[in-house]
Amino acid sequence: MATIWLRSYRSGDPRENGRVVLNPAAELVTILDDDGQPCGVATRADVRAKNLLHGATAILVSRSDGRVYVHRRTLNKDIYPGAHDCWAGGVLAAGEAPEDGARRELAEELGVHDVPLRPLLVTRWHDAAVRAVYHVYAVTWDGGIVHQEDEVAWGAWWSLETLAERLADPDFAFVPDGRHLLELSNLLPKFGQSAPSGAT
Repeated sequence: MATIWLRSYRSGDPRENGRVVLNPAAELVTILDDDGQPCGVATRADVRAKNLLHGATAILVSRSDGRVYVHRRTLNKDIYPGAHDCWAGGVLAAGEAPEDGARRELAEELGVHDVPLRPLLVTRWHDAAVRAVYHVYAVTWDGGIVHQEDEVAWGAWWSLETLAERLADPDFAFVPDGRHLLELSNLLPKFGQSAPSGAT
């Protein structure tokens, strides 16, 4: 039986376009039709409760030596709580461009800013917890990492080989959408032909 990674909403202090949003469930999100085109707006709570198709971002953060930043999600995340991930990102706010959403999520979650985004792919993912069109990017960042405490419980720089080894362990809790994106992007030795140049 598939694990359903969902959690009810809680009050917090995230920011939407620079404004404090006291209740994340009230954030407005553009919903998409089956062709991936905008067809309305819903609250984040409705998007989760009804598993509505929406836009999202995912950004892989790498150092110049090829290591990637892997983190563990906090237990109060609304989907996949407590699971590991190697992608920053999240739900696009209503009217938000993918590039703007990616930059916002990088700054909020990891303190990464003022770096060029390298587009990797656009793809769909769905399971019992989420239905989204993912805009996927990569960035190179050799600076420090500052966690958003509400979202990130732990993090470290891992080689792609280490990440691939951990993903081969069935007991390693890793977000399913992130695993799917790794498979599509051919970034890992496990999934692709070889590791990118410079990986350790």
